[in-house]
Amino acid sequence: MPEWIHIVLRSLAAVAIIFLLTRILGKKQISELNFFEYIAGITLGSLAGFISTELESHFMHGVTSILIWFLIPYLFEFFTLKSKRLRSWVEGDGTVFIKEGKVLEENMKKERYSTDELLEQLRKKNVFNVADVEFAVLEATGELSVLLKKENQPLTPKHLGIKIGPEQETQTVIMDGSIMDEPLATRGLSREWLQTELEKIGVTIENVFIGQVDTYAQLYVDVYDDMLQLPQASQNELLLATLKKCEADLALYGLATGQETMKRMYGELSKKTAQIVESVTPLLQR
Repeated sequence: MPEWIHIVLRSLAAVAIIFLLTRILGKKQISELNFFEYIAGITLGSLAGFISTELESHFMHGVTSILIWFLIPYLFEFFTLKSKRLRSWVEGDGTVFIKEGKVLEENMKKERYSTDELLEQLRKKNVFNVADVEFAVLEATGELSVLLKKENQPLTPKHLGIKIGPEQETQTVIMDGSIMDEPLATRGLSREWLQTELEKIGVTIENVFIGQVDTYAQLYVDVYDDMLQLPQASQNELLLATLKKCEADLALYGLATGQETMKRMYGELSKKTAQIVESVTPLLQR
């Protein structure tokens, strides 16, 4: 058998073995690696390359070596889940760089971290002023976690006292001109509803590149023809305008009537409608 066929077969076997072992080790092995996982990953790749091309070496010897390097991080990962001390020794602990707005230079020296590197990592977090930072820690994975001071944190509905309903995952209901039935069912919608929404904006399913439904059952559509301008969904705006009109009408009826009882009733209804409008406005103005 020609040598190149041997290399092909050995390479395919090595790829299959590495793929299987990586799947067993889990997603952590291919995301944020600690020191030990980094070393194990490099070694496993080197061994796979070695047994693929070194025809004079015994293939099973290389497989045995790969299995050993697989078992070591696998067992360490199992035991570190049980022991905080072992986890700290293997994975390391985070190092505080900024505390209460003060840069801790000694901690940076221990990690051999320069000021330029700190500023670079802050910029990656969209922080360009060190004075805006309350707390920053270098995680064991090498990523810098940053907490801004209260006055520099972005406003949220909670800060404004606005209650927001729970968000649901956006579902992709059309992909490449085909309807995705499972996401539709997940959102409790039907093909008939989808067809009706598409008719409102004047497109067919075959012309849709991607279609998504958000928490509030609003359909977003992107078509293949980038020059085609689609009308924006306006159901929310119409509902909000109708509620505001009801509020104004009730207030007007209260001013127009001459009966005190009716005037008070219309006034109370107008106030209640205004409260409803205020509560649903953040949901409808999206």
